[in-house]
Amino acid sequence: METKYGNWAFIIGVILAIILGLFGAYIPAYTDVITYIVIVLGLIVGFANISHKEATNFLISAIALLAVGTAGLEILPVVGSYIGGVLTKIVAFVAPAAVIVALKAVYDFEYKKK
Repeated sequence: METKYGNWAFIIGVILAIILGLFGAYIPAYTDVITYIVIVLGLIVGFANISHKEATNFLISAIALLAVGTAGLEILPVVGSYIGGVLTKIVAFVAPAAVIVALKAVYDFEYKKK
């Protein structure tokens, strides 16, 4: 049952991150609220959607997204502001999930060591 909520949180989080990245400048009154929702959805994904077996692949993917999100692609002509905005919001979505998954992985590592 948790996975179902995690799947929906993932889908909604990605869609909101893309919408916010593309159109955030046009809806400044709602940008902060939607960003908080994206962060909370990222936390839900981290708790409910990523199993111990998937943790390594997820964390590698998260590192790649976080690196690309900070690459400064917004300087590209014409599309840079859109790409940069979308990646920034995807980072806001993925980072909380990555923190939760990393903490779960460390806990599992310590727990299974004993």
